Amino acid sequence: MTDHPNSIHQFKVKLINGTEKKLSDYKGKVILIVNTATGCGFAPQLKELETLKNLFKDQDFEVLAFPSNDFGRQEPLNGVDIEEYCAVNHGVSFPMFDKVMVRGSEAHPLYHFLTKISTPRWNFHKYLVNKEGEVEDYFFPFTKPLSSKIKKKIQKLL
Repeated sequence: MTDHPNSIHQFKVKLINGTEKKLSDYKGKVILIVNTATGCGFAPQLKELETLKNLFKDQDFEVLAFPSNDFGRQEPLNGVDIEEYCAVNHGVSFPMFDKVMVRGSEAHPLYHFLTKISTPRWNFHKYLVNKEGEVEDYFFPFTKPLSSKIKKKIQKLL
């Protein structure tokens, strides 16, 4: 990784099962990165994120979820318990990554990069990333994943 990354493709992250994943594996895909929390009032968006993923599944689109306990301690679960809860209760099949910090000095390096664009103020802050790994836009938690605003931006990038 360079000192001044210009793309998410320069980062490595851990999947929720602990396996390391290079975000460069997602080159050529449009990505929506979301910090999630199972105990948050916005948690029903997990089902909408799954629907959004399926809507564009044949068009090089992916949703990446990064559970975080940074806001209101609303992610009490850890590891595969998060993944299982999301699959059982919200039908989630998109990649879930290891629980990370998304703000402050101890934030994950990926989030240090993303927060140069916009700092998450709560759970379910969304970053839209183009096929080259550059952040194109962001959406606040109250913007629902199936909103026309998000769908139109995704379509434009595909």
